[in-house]
Amino acid sequence: MSYKWDWGVFLEHASKNQTYLDWMLSGFEVTLMLGLSAWLIALVVGTSLGVMRTLPNRACRAIGAAYVELFRNVPLLVQFFIWYFAVPELMPYGEQFKQLPPFVQQFLAAMICLGVFTAARVCEQVRSGINALPRGQKNAGLANGLTLLQTYRYVLLPVSFRIVLPPITSEFLNIFKNSAIASTIGLMELAAQGRQLVDYTAHSYESFMAVTLLYALISLCVMAIMWRIERLCYIPGLSFRK
Repeated sequence: MSYKWDWGVFLEHASKNQTYLDWMLSGFEVTLMLGLSAWLIALVVGTSLGVMRTLPNRACRAIGAAYVELFRNVPLLVQFFIWYFAVPELMPYGEQFKQLPPFVQQFLAAMICLGVFTAARVCEQVRSGINALPRGQKNAGLANGLTLLQTYRYVLLPVSFRIVLPPITSEFLNIFKNSAIASTIGLMELAAQGRQLVDYTAHSYESFMAVTLLYALISLCVMAIMWRIERLCYIPGLSFRK
């Protein structure tokens, strides 16, 4: 291979006060903030909808099902464009939103888009976890004087989350990978910084190898954290542990 590797390119100055490594670390930081904030939205909204899809109320089940069908079946790229370009035009305070700094606009749109998209997938996992439990657990909670809300909070959800922890971990990882699509609306996350470095230096191999390693670092950290949580929350017969 005749390609000349030059890892020193990361230490070259991209501007007066920044090196190309600073660009890469800046994108890494944005990816982390975007993934974690979107995951918080996904977990809260997805859990709420997952509970709604298992309630005896038909209207609640219908709302949850409609949400899942809408957000899970529209391509994520299209949803990014809708949240960034269309939704501010329809909002009552859309003009104030468009007066925010460009980075804030892009970050908020990407965060909400990733959060509500992933929430549809979390919803189905929470629903399947609750439905996997014996029906007697819910009846026992109600028979002991708990309200339906208390039964979900203290009996059903703690156990169902232990069952679905592996697929929940996969969605946690996916939200960081899907964040790369945010570059289509101008957000300079990790993948976008990698492409920008190629444009400025023509060192594509070094750039995207660095991007790959940083994504791998995020994945390893997430898997280590979730593996630790899975071990701490393990219930014999209800969850899987290697």
